[in-house]
Amino acid sequence: MKEKLVRDNIPDIIKKDGRIPHTRILSDDEYEKQLELKLVEEVNEYLESKDIEELADIMEVIYAISEFKGAALSELESIRKNKVSKNGSFEKRLLLFDITSS
Repeated sequence: MKEKLVRDNIPDIIKKDGRIPHTRILSDDEYEKQLELKLVEEVNEYLESKDIEELADIMEVIYAISEFKGAALSELESIRKNKVSKNGSFEKRLLLFDITSS
């Protein structure tokens, strides 16, 4: 089995299924790398399935990264809102296909 970061309750779920999970605690460097890998995994799962539950998984990884970086969710949301204020959102569904000089 390939090593991967799992949610905190997964080992208990595995035990209830009659199997034995083997885990270890990650160092900060390992944890950061595994969070990045988990983010890619969850994004790929969403792209394949288009399932809204995968978006929730992506958000959970983003929350974990934010906490690891020492940023409260309120700070992350504030940054997001500032970017929306400055650059807009994706509401208009604009596709930029070319830029020419004036």
